[in-house]
Amino acid sequence: METKQNENISPDVKNEDKENRFKGIKTSRWVRFALASLAVIAFAIWLGNYTVLLLIVLFFDVYISRFIPWGFWRTSKNSVFRKTMEWVDAILYALVAVYLINTFFFQNYKIPSSSLEKSLLVGDYLFVSKLSFGPRVPNTPLSFPLAQHTLPVINTKSYIEWPQWPYHRLKGTGKVERNDIVVFNFPAGDTVAILAQNPDYYTNCFNEGKRLLSSGIPGFDNIEQTPEFAELCFEEGRKIVNRDKARFGDIVYRPVDRRENYVKRCIGMPGDTLSMRNNLVYINGKELKNPKELQQNYLVVTNGTLFNEQNYRDLNISVEDRQLLNRDGNPTGLFEYVGIKPNANGTYNPVYEFPLTQESLANIKKYNFVTEVIPEPGILGGDVYPIGFRPQWTRSDYGPIWIPAKGSTLKLTTDILPIYERIIRNYEGNKLQVKDSVIYINDKPADSYTFKMDYYWMMGDNRDKSADSRYWGFVPEDHVVGKPLFVWLSIDKDRSLFDGRIRFNRLFKRIGKD
Repeated sequence: METKQNENISPDVKNEDKENRFKGIKTSRWVRFALASLAVIAFAIWLGNYTVLLLIVLFFDVYISRFIPWGFWRTSKNSVFRKTMEWVDAILYALVAVYLINTFFFQNYKIPSSSLEKSLLVGDYLFVSKLSFGPRVPNTPLSFPLAQHTLPVINTKSYIEWPQWPYHRLKGTGKVERNDIVVFNFPAGDTVAILAQNPDYYTNCFNEGKRLLSSGIPGFDNIEQTPEFAELCFEEGRKIVNRDKARFGDIVYRPVDRRENYVKRCIGMPGDTLSMRNNLVYINGKELKNPKELQQNYLVVTNGTLFNEQNYRDLNISVEDRQLLNRDGNPTGLFEYVGIKPNANGTYNPVYEFPLTQESLANIKKYNFVTEVIPEPGILGGDVYPIGFRPQWTRSDYGPIWIPAKGSTLKLTTDILPIYERIIRNYEGNKLQVKDSVIYINDKPADSYTFKMDYYWMMGDNRDKSADSRYWGFVPEDHVVGKPLFVWLSIDKDRSLFDGRIRFNRLFKRIGKD
């Protein structure tokens, strides 16, 4: 019956209804439409993608024409349905707003580890500006807000892999500068063993291969660590890691914008030559001034007295960093190596490992029960980047290493190739092979390579407890996320609520270069 009635309506009446749709529209709706349109136009110009202008058609219907009944649920007689849709409507608006803000403007970030202490502390919540260096257009635009790569509880990917957009950075207010603290995506996080993410996949592969090849070989430690041997370690170890699901879990690949977020200090800039000697950083041959709150590891020997809680608080040493090395035994190899002498009966007095700033170092030497304070040798830090290829390099004596700059051309040899292999293959998407000592890039012999991006060298201020560029290499420009501006909240996990759990002195603390 309803259809027949509609069919009998005169075409003139239908046209009149359509015309009436645009009569009596409130001025406020036109204003909102105009503001939304201007925002879309500005965003399209900034984005450099004018297909975004199609949103103006959508906003015209939402605010003016209303051909689509967007608010149909508001006239429903079912109160439960109306209430449910109110919540759905509010949540959708909030998710869209959060997505846009997090992607293009600002993001909250929590410091999870001690790699930047005491400049930034575990439990600091950072306000990170993406406008400072220019926001990236997301590689994976279809994703759930506030989840980096995995949805909690249901433990599934928080993003859809298709479509994937190429790297493009919008104009920002500035560029990365030396000594800036920078949030970035973890470069070695492209391939991840779900159950063993620290150390990273590549380090796990090398260590497993080295362990396999060393078993049953007398004098293995004296074998020359050649590039060929290191490559063999990695290849054999990769088979183990990929196969052993019980220990390493599934092996997954993550796009650039879905890799873990790290925060470090930018020490080396594109085009720099960086080296370290006895824990001092040199840029292009000149010593770089250390950050004010830089920490290094020391072995602290006492006369038998143990440090107490007040001592730890006075020295600002967290619970995690209170390491008594000979609580359950005497690691005599280490003690003999650094020159710590045993007592007459062959035992050792308490020996601690502490990360200390220069101020804490001066204070700890004043304790009357402290007999020795010895800098921890860099060789204790383990293998550094490129893992297995430079055994003479350590975390305290490293390089020299050249940091690639966009457009710069480097002469390639098989000796330096391990340093830049990951850049050429993983970060810049080339096919790379070495056959009979000849380097092939995209199936063509190559004796040089021109870099497509700028690269940076990131290090933690807690130098001996930081997994940084010394262990996994360069940070490509397309991995840079943003710049922390200030600490908006700081929680001390070692304290109770009424004993300093909230660090009020750090609230809204500005993050500078020192």
